[in-house]
Amino acid sequence: MQSLLSVTLQTAFLYLCAMQFEKIHNKGQARLFKNDFLEMLTKANPLVIWGMYIPILSYIIYLAATRYQYSTGTILLVFFSGMFFWTFFEYIAHRFIFHWVPKTPGATKFVYTLHGNHHHYPRDKQRLFMPPVPSLLISSSLFGLMYLIMRSYAFMFFPGFLFGYLMYGTMHYAIHAWNPPFKWMKGLWRNHHLHHYKNEHLGFGVSSTLWDHVFGTMFDLKKEKEDKEKVKELMFARSEPTKQLQEH
Repeated sequence: MQSLLSVTLQTAFLYLCAMQFEKIHNKGQARLFKNDFLEMLTKANPLVIWGMYIPILSYIIYLAATRYQYSTGTILLVFFSGMFFWTFFEYIAHRFIFHWVPKTPGATKFVYTLHGNHHHYPRDKQRLFMPPVPSLLISSSLFGLMYLIMRSYAFMFFPGFLFGYLMYGTMHYAIHAWNPPFKWMKGLWRNHHLHHYKNEHLGFGVSSTLWDHVFGTMFDLKKEKEDKEKVKELMFARSEPTKQLQEH
């Protein structure tokens, strides 16, 4: 009987976690770990991430120009190729990893820690960029993989790829902080806002809507009306104290 009850509760828990994140919390942030040190490692200030990576990227490009003696034209071409590839990587990661529907409690916790908490707490400024420690571990692994595949070209491709990530994080922050600065950017803003409050299975592009168009996951912005009240719930509240809630 206890075993049956346990399975029933677990199934219900997984079902609820797999549902769309309909409840938006306008205050505070999710408590992801009981341990204060681990909890600290889940947060990041955007300026810290930029300050951490710009010297690294600059040095890698310097090596491409001096040690491997690539021309400026080659460096720029491969660098921008890396930036373009980031937009595809961003789309694939957001669609198939961040919105993966888990089947075990451990996997559910992983997905919620990785991205689900952002849908519950879209006003949490500290979890838009990946925190420094996991970010460095993942980026180091990606650089190693790129080097194995493209050898010295990785010294130009990887900085472009990572700069694309920095622009993605900054764009994500801007979409939750301000109105679009230019009219032509309004579609990008609306696509992400609709992803939050309308349908989380569409609108996966954040820094670009290119791949949403390619793979048919773009919202029909001509038909979708903007819900200003729901958009307001997604925007950062000014002078709002950070308050942690109980661990999810």
